[in-house]
Amino acid sequence: MLSSKPSVLIARPIFPEVVQRLSAHFDVSANPGDEAWTHDQFIARLQGKQGVFTTGGERIDARLLAACPDLRICANMAVGYNNFDVPAMTAAGVLATNAPDVLTETTADGGFALLMAAARRITEGEHYLRAGRWQHWSYDMLVGQDVHGSTLGIFGMGRIGQAIARRGALGFGMKVLYHNRTRLPADEEAAVRAEYVAKDELLRRADHVVLVLPMTPATRHYVGAPELALMKPTATLVNIGRGGVVDDAALAQALREGRIAAAGLDVFEGEPAVHPDLLACTNVALTPHIASASIPTRLAMANLAADNLIGYLLHGKALTPLNAVSRRA
Repeated sequence: MLSSKPSVLIARPIFPEVVQRLSAHFDVSANPGDEAWTHDQFIARLQGKQGVFTTGGERIDARLLAACPDLRICANMAVGYNNFDVPAMTAAGVLATNAPDVLTETTADGGFALLMAAARRITEGEHYLRAGRWQHWSYDMLVGQDVHGSTLGIFGMGRIGQAIARRGALGFGMKVLYHNRTRLPADEEAAVRAEYVAKDELLRRADHVVLVLPMTPATRHYVGAPELALMKPTATLVNIGRGGVVDDAALAQALREGRIAAAGLDVFEGEPAVHPDLLACTNVALTPHIASASIPTRLAMANLAADNLIGYLLHGKALTPLNAVSRRA
């Protein structure tokens, strides 16, 4: 006897309790061994599925949509969705959803941790100690830059950018500058004590620059060699947005030549691969895309993706849609 439940694919391992939730409503197929599927294998496993739970790396494109006529929703367990071709999904009548809001504060914590680690040379200091090089104290040993009272520049003043601004202004007494595609309303600027400035002015004035930008054609290499040349030689650059927003090769060269002091990176072009020149730099703190990695936050992200699948497939309404579609029959 055929099941009357919709069929859903979970593309990567997730919390068992979330799998259990989904299994109460759907026929669930999973990837418990975390097998690295090719795009063709992913398409094959999506046959007959009405929904898919993705984690940010699984590509949903026009070829997949044409090959998976039963698909109705793709629920991303991430706020970013550059793995989705949203126009193609809209044309195909497939809903796209993401997981905003629930990771805002945790990601801002992660970004600020990277800023502190880079500016105060924490990663360098740990490597120095572990290598047995700490033999005596000296006045200039691993001296870095102050964070308190300095100038913080933020590119991308959405929820996460504003959370970082609050930490800087209210917690560390920082002067906050920002540049965004659209300027915030005056009351929102006042709430985070931020000043709107042009892109070049931010780069020239900021002691610490944080990028919280999505990956789009317009933001690719948003910071490259020309932008790095505008920054102070004592400045820190932090990227917690998406890989490709920074030209990693140009950044490695600027770090190597001392044209900026330090960087903190959670995202990379072509990740999980990291540019070898960055790996060779000592003045960069590197983390493997874990800015949102706390157990409560990752569980909330997974549950929101599950809520979107349940809401749409069972009741016709998702909580956080990215597009408006006419539902596939």
